[in-house]
Amino acid sequence: MRVGCPKEIKNHEYRVGLTPGSVREYVAHGHEVIIETKAGAGIGAEDDSYRAAGAKIVATAKEVFEKSDMIVKVKEPQPSEWAQLRDGQILYTYLHLAPDPEQTKGLLGSGVTAIAYETVTDDRGGLPLLAPMSEVAGRLAIQAGATSLQKANGGRGILLGGVPGVLPAKVTVIGGGVVGLHAARMAVGLGADVSILDRSIPRLRQLDDLFTGRVHTRFSTIDALEEEVFSADLVIGAVLIPGAAAPKLVTREMLSGMKKGAVIVDVAIDQGGCFETSHATTHSDPTYEVDGIVHYCVANMPGAVPVTSAHALNNATLFYGLQLADRGLKAIAEDRHLRAGLNVHKGRVTNKAVAEALGYESHAPEAALKIA
Repeated sequence: MRVGCPKEIKNHEYRVGLTPGSVREYVAHGHEVIIETKAGAGIGAEDDSYRAAGAKIVATAKEVFEKSDMIVKVKEPQPSEWAQLRDGQILYTYLHLAPDPEQTKGLLGSGVTAIAYETVTDDRGGLPLLAPMSEVAGRLAIQAGATSLQKANGGRGILLGGVPGVLPAKVTVIGGGVVGLHAARMAVGLGADVSILDRSIPRLRQLDDLFTGRVHTRFSTIDALEEEVFSADLVIGAVLIPGAAAPKLVTREMLSGMKKGAVIVDVAIDQGGCFETSHATTHSDPTYEVDGIVHYCVANMPGAVPVTSAHALNNATLFYGLQLADRGLKAIAEDRHLRAGLNVHKGRVTNKAVAEALGYESHAPEAALKIA
């Protein structure tokens, strides 16, 4: 199979879908790999590194899309990219379709078979291709929040960990999944006073055992959520419903009960955000203020640390990518975890959560794959 990797074009996105090490693996499996020139520049991988790994370097993204049977990316295709996708081609990348009707329409019109990293599953019920970026985003959320809390950046002027004689910042993490866990680890490490809210009591028990009393765990009710958000200096939105739009847990009305200059970091923004007042921002203009509350809602947070995140992502995506390259649609048909990742196929939405969020008819992946 001819596997192509274009340069990412989303604002301040420096990651790359295939590292030279991954290219070498695809070539070892007998595949031809096509890389757009400078695709790996953001992680310090020059064209010569890709050539040494066995890739062919082309001058434009157009050549990558035209010549490839499978496209491997990081972020969702932008309008200029989905216009170049075609029937019979496989797209393997993050999609986050539920809050993005225009992208969904573009993919459906192209006829492409689109596998979303964020809905591929594993035997433990986890999301193995989402997890590494959730780890990065969770940790970055605390860095971003700590910076945004500085007075010059619009925040309350609080040091996250405090100093002897002065209380540390209060951090509330909404959601105890991968993002929440790693956000809490960073915040605890910096000396903050941390609370985690979740609706899974077994998960709260796990977190309580893991942190051995260094964080407060609370079952997430409306009362508990309000108490924690109102008392917080920094609130991390770390809620995930796989494939679906994130629930709006913090309303605009609730902002009036928060401390002026408090900071919200909405890591769920890729799925529409879990704060009513959230809208996507970029690394070049990451924050805005609503009712005295600083909002940080960058939709590609791991793109800020591309060396770490691109290698972590490739480590996770390589196995399934090789399956797709080796066996094509047969790999999806025979592997239930890849089938869970199938979001669009030949003009049909094949993920139930996406279909429900956007008002499309949902087609079971097994049935859709049988359509010629």
